Amino acid sequence: MPSLLLCDFGNLAREIERLEAAGARALHLDVMDGRFVPQLTYGPVVCEAVRRASTVPIEVHLMIEDPARTVDHYLDLGADCITVHVEAVDDVRAVLAAIRRRGAFAHLSLNPSTPLSRVEPHLEHCDGVLVMSVEPGFGGQAFLPVALEKISSLSEIRRRRGLSFRIGVDGGISTSTVAAAAKAGAELLVAGSAVIRSGDYQAAIRTLEHLAREAA
Repeated sequence: MPSLLLCDFGNLAREIERLEAAGARALHLDVMDGRFVPQLTYGPVVCEAVRRASTVPIEVHLMIEDPARTVDHYLDLGADCITVHVEAVDDVRAVLAAIRRRGAFAHLSLNPSTPLSRVEPHLEHCDGVLVMSVEPGFGGQAFLPVALEKISSLSEIRRRRGLSFRIGVDGGISTSTVAAAAKAGAELLVAGSAVIRSGDYQAAIRTLEHLAREAA
């Protein structure tokens, strides 16, 4: 799943068209507030523009303080999936339930330094877990191997408890890391610079998907 963080926002509609033509099955939008993470990116206006221009599902990744205040707004704009951080939510189950009531997928994310014990009590109540494999806030960072341990543990927990949530990974996904992530159990692979900076979106997406399939 390509992240739009590093795309050319001066030609947003064209970028979306290129990504969809290249085989992108969904688009990942990184909303950052400059407080929960140091970077400030974009908000509802850009997400609404992406929704109007795209034909594939969009996932809005809220890297913001108190996302409970804004999830309804992003759902009103047409988000198909909302990802919130366990570190930023007081009542995790209430937020996940609010997203699901609107017919969207509710995903829970955790930072590299956050233990899995923070998300384990909520696994029955979410549709997916997004493991951060970089410190959130900036694109182009190196993959942190600690994510592989979390992905593998989540896969085992899911099997043992008979759950159905999907496992994702976000950060540093490239041709050198995607196979290890897929082998550990990641199914939703968010790739930013590996696609956007490749010069050939189609070739980049196909290569990453092929490597992931071979390793899974």
